[in-house]
Amino acid sequence: MSSTTAGTRDSVDVAGTTRTFTTVGAGAAGALLLVFHGSRQTGEVHRKFTGGMFDALAESGRAVVAYLDGYRGNWNDARRESHFPARKAGTDDVGFARAVVDVLVAQGRVDPRRVFAAGYSNGGQMVIRLVHEAPGLLAGAAVIAATMPAPDNFLAADPSPTPLPLLVIHGMKDTIVSYDGGSFGWWQRKLFKVGGSNWSAFRTAEYFAARNGITAAPAVTRLPKTSAGDPTEVELTEYREDGRPPVALYTVHQGGHTVPGPTSAPAIVGRTSHHVNTAELLGTFFGLG
Repeated sequence: MSSTTAGTRDSVDVAGTTRTFTTVGAGAAGALLLVFHGSRQTGEVHRKFTGGMFDALAESGRAVVAYLDGYRGNWNDARRESHFPARKAGTDDVGFARAVVDVLVAQGRVDPRRVFAAGYSNGGQMVIRLVHEAPGLLAGAAVIAATMPAPDNFLAADPSPTPLPLLVIHGMKDTIVSYDGGSFGWWQRKLFKVGGSNWSAFRTAEYFAARNGITAAPAVTRLPKTSAGDPTEVELTEYREDGRPPVALYTVHQGGHTVPGPTSAPAIVGRTSHHVNTAELLGTFFGLG
């Protein structure tokens, strides 16, 4: 279901460059969700791509939602082998995220201790960078259709790891960012200007669990189907341990390079699961409400 809520366009100066974003929700010193779109999108395009489902968090008063616009459709996500404009220009997207938070905090709309981020594809890679390079900025993160770059493909520093709740969502039939990891094929390298090796979605979740100090074995649950005619299935792998921020991996069997929810992405990127709603998963996992 598409949102009818009007967003507010705003801009901020980052190192002499004007950057733009759209916010939804009035806010009153509450939570903030930063949303990072995928390659060749904008914040508004991603908002439509996901059927406005993140807007529901703002409409219910659970969070202000900010859709950030990348530089010429991309984020400088710290993958060594990325070659799109944001990477080549050395765009300060970490500074951009901080600036958006500062603006909304100054307006009295959000609590700086309750800032969360969700990113899809290239946006998910950007969230991974924020987790490593902006300690203290985020209270939780969600990575959708993206995985950890292999060490030799990752430029972000992580001198003092800061544990935080982290959610990974990935389709097993993703033909753009493989669930199993590895290197990109020639067409991905040419079309999306990316390269290098990446870990699998499962290894990505394991990495963040270890980073959070979790040593307990994960619990695996197959979630019930809720949408007739939807051939996908969703499996939840949870890493939890007392006193440690949790990590959760939602594996979407038969799912493509998509964001699970009520609105189907174009068929060319694969199936969209309707058995779960990504915005609601985030709301529950991050304790928004």
